[in-house]
Amino acid sequence: MIGNDGYLKLIDYGFAKVVKKRTYTICGTPEYIAPEILLNKGHSKPVDWWTFGILIYEMHAGHAPFLDDDPMNIYKKIINTKPKYPDGFDSKLKSLVKHLLRRDLSKRFGNMVGGVADIKEHRFFETIDWNKLLQKTMDAPHKPTIPQVSSKESTFLKDRNNDASAVPSADDPFLNW
Repeated sequence: MIGNDGYLKLIDYGFAKVVKKRTYTICGTPEYIAPEILLNKGHSKPVDWWTFGILIYEMHAGHAPFLDDDPMNIYKKIINTKPKYPDGFDSKLKSLVKHLLRRDLSKRFGNMVGGVADIKEHRFFETIDWNKLLQKTMDAPHKPTIPQVSSKESTFLKDRNNDASAVPSADDPFLNW
């Protein structure tokens, strides 16, 4: 999502989990699942760097690198094939994605000795001042225009937001989660 300030916000981490060493949980969108998950070897943070590589690829190409109508065929492609890069795929970005989509965890960016610095120092990001980005003091490339809302629409939206009523504690099925 793009915030009002033009900065991106990643959302939808509905299946998040704190992992101290390894986990064997399998969940997620088929196109984004890392090979070590599919091979049931146990996994941890490196799967997030794989997923980041898939996300970058999809944002640039318009589709994920491993596609099929059948999830089982997607899984086979993830394990057995390398991504194909469409014509016009930025060469610096291609290099970054290749480093993020390494099946060998000891060679996957983000998981090597340099950690996240390997990613931040990649030539694709050579123009990024990470401190300014973190502080949101660099210019965002696009600031969305916020449409003006009439007072009638504002009242309608305000009333709609108040439609929900609190669930009494005794009736809340998620109280002890």
